Amino acid sequence: MRVCVCTVVHHPEDARILHRQIRALLDAGHEVTYIAPFRACNATPWRQISPVDVPRATGRRRLRALRAAHRALTEHAAYADVILLHDPELLVSLPREVRRRTVVWDVHEDTAAALGAKGWLPAPARPVLRPAVRRLERRSERRHRLLLAEEGYRARFRGEHPVVPNTTYVAETPPGPPDGRRAVYVGQLSRARGALDMVHMARALAAEGVLVELIGAADADVRELIRGAQREGILRWYGFVPNDRALRIAEGAMAGLALLHDEPNYRHSMPTKIVEYMARGVPVVTTPNPPAVEIVESAGCGLIVPFGDPGAAAKAVLRLRDDPELRNGLGERGHRAARERFHWPVHAERFVAQLEAWASREHVLAAEPVPEF
Repeated sequence: MRVCVCTVVHHPEDARILHRQIRALLDAGHEVTYIAPFRACNATPWRQISPVDVPRATGRRRLRALRAAHRALTEHAAYADVILLHDPELLVSLPREVRRRTVVWDVHEDTAAALGAKGWLPAPARPVLRPAVRRLERRSERRHRLLLAEEGYRARFRGEHPVVPNTTYVAETPPGPPDGRRAVYVGQLSRARGALDMVHMARALAAEGVLVELIGAADADVRELIRGAQREGILRWYGFVPNDRALRIAEGAMAGLALLHDEPNYRHSMPTKIVEYMARGVPVVTTPNPPAVEIVESAGCGLIVPFGDPGAAAKAVLRLRDDPELRNGLGERGHRAARERFHWPVHAERFVAQLEAWASREHVLAAEPVPEF
């Protein structure tokens, strides 16, 4: 197949888009054109793909990026067997030339529920936009194919759509035991994801000789606070790091932090970072979002702390530091469960096969003679 992948919101090296889905397509022998904000993110495209650079959609500045993406999609649609879109914004006013192809929307999140966590969006506009987002979802379901990142997203749609979960690569051989010196976080840093809580707990842990490491880009409203904490020496902030390198940094830490707040979008979304920590043998410290609790308790791989309580999170990390047997056991059980339940190549085969099936079906329909009336 020739697959055209497009995002203007996500970083071009997004783990789900590049390291999982595009990697799976390339490994299966397919050609990939990748439309993404490479220059805006200072990202170097892989040599195996055909890159197309567009501006990045950030905050309220989105129109220029969307127009550029639509122009690029129109240009490349003619030879694409499948067009894979990763942003709901791209579905608005999608050009006719693109709609004629096999368009697949990869549903990453509960878009309407996530509006409350978007600081750049004025609060009065959020209730108004939610019905509009739901209408866009229903229209997209009628017109296009959908892939869902979560089982919990099924209830939002009328039809049955395949689920491609956010899992990760899990080595067959367990990693080494966790140390007693570091607690890490991997992912986007925002208020709703617990960025301020982690800064507060880092201050308490620094006094105990424990370093908190934050690996990921930060939203504008928390960036200066994190920079200030790094200047004080109470934490280490790496900024954005490609997923494969970020997880190598995280490996060996005694705690992987997942301090999501109690937001509607998180109540039925599996925190990918938890699975990534498990895959690297890192014990998990998480807030009690239902999907996180289900994974951590069933695997016996971490500790659960209350929402918005950095003091409790710091105490959980210190408990792991002071009990090597506990942290080693949590890390081992987490790796074993991740290998059994969340190894990405198993899901990669289904993902590629689904796109192949949709592309083949469209070719058959296109080849059928048009009946005369």
